[in-house]
Amino acid sequence: MAKNQNWNSSLGFILASAGSAIGLGAIWKFPYIAGQYGGGAFLLEFVLFTLIIGLPLLMTEFSIGQTGSTYSTAIFGKLTTNKITNGIGYLGNITAFILYSFYSVIGGWIIIFIGYYLLRSVGLVKEDIGFFPYMTASPWLSLLGQFLFIAMTGHIVSSGIENGIEKASKMMMPLLLLLFLIIVVRSLTLDGAMAGVKYFLVPRFEDLSIEGTLYAMGQSFFALSLGTTGMITYASYTKQETNIFSSAGWIVMMNLLVSVLAGLAIFPAASALGIKAEAGPGLLFIVLPQLFSKLTFGTGFYILFLILFLFAALTSSISLLELNLSNVIKGRENKRRSAALWLSLAVFIAGIPAALSFGVLNKVKFGAGTIFDNMDFMVTNIMMPLGVLLTTLFAGYAMKPEQLERVIPKGFHFWYALIRYVLPVVIIIVFISQLIS
Repeated sequence: MAKNQNWNSSLGFILASAGSAIGLGAIWKFPYIAGQYGGGAFLLEFVLFTLIIGLPLLMTEFSIGQTGSTYSTAIFGKLTTNKITNGIGYLGNITAFILYSFYSVIGGWIIIFIGYYLLRSVGLVKEDIGFFPYMTASPWLSLLGQFLFIAMTGHIVSSGIENGIEKASKMMMPLLLLLFLIIVVRSLTLDGAMAGVKYFLVPRFEDLSIEGTLYAMGQSFFALSLGTTGMITYASYTKQETNIFSSAGWIVMMNLLVSVLAGLAIFPAASALGIKAEAGPGLLFIVLPQLFSKLTFGTGFYILFLILFLFAALTSSISLLELNLSNVIKGRENKRRSAALWLSLAVFIAGIPAALSFGVLNKVKFGAGTIFDNMDFMVTNIMMPLGVLLTTLFAGYAMKPEQLERVIPKGFHFWYALIRYVLPVVIIIVFISQLIS
């Protein structure tokens, strides 16, 4: 059985894992989902679900990864000698592949927006507040952005764990947090901002709904990149002396912090500028340009933010590509570059329908909405919760307790009882509710 590469440091592991979650869930998806389902009420549910459910589940995936120390389509069978359980790893690979294919569309939007604002800054194009809908409706711009985003991800992953993924995470994540703080401070100083703060931070229990609760549960999985076995893969690269208990705690705290910062950047500005908070994924491309336009050298700040947001998005896509790649090369690092190329090409082809969902295919609607919406719904509300459920049942009933106690010595019995008796019931209830709603 091939042994994976290792992270150079625990900090690299924490930042890469946090980056996987932060770019994917907190910045892009959390603000507009919170806007749709009650603001403060949704935030409260999300925080509770993340601490009570997300943290123990993250520790579960970390414990499996560090104990097994191999690629995800073999790690379950290795830990139990029952190869049928490797089906959990294959489900995670499929989930990550679909997720990456539509997430790359958002990454492509960021790249195109960077190019647009660079041209604006030198006067080659005029300001056009309608550029976002034009960009998303244009098949060529959407596909070009998606292609470039996938190519950048593939390049970083092809460079390896330490020289590619870890180095990028250590550089860009701290810078992103710093700039986020600057944006939040500016957002809070706008006239009328406090109404947005109140909407986001003060729970109104009359806004609670079953649908909102289900989405908060799903977001607690989505925001921590759970259910794809991506965190299992990252943990498999840790050295045995790495404390995954404290690492999981740091990652959850960073994720919650950035989720709150994202809300404080969006909702006060949305309130001050008279923009509805439930404007959808494009909220970040509509509110922030207007916010930066009020700053001195605002265009330059916005370009810098977009670049850093791009790297945050890349740390998420990197984990999704790395998950599939690790199962292709199976420890044969000499195959890494060619595998990254072919996998990237496959993801690009699979993501074309999602990229065209806002343009030439925008009238193709079924189920949850557009093709993009259905891919999002299938991954977030079905495949990821199913992956989390199977992983939890595996850790609670298929693995030996002593395998887990070695990596989670503090509070083990409480955690073990939680994953055996409580969390599976909670996940099943939510999962069934999503299927019949």
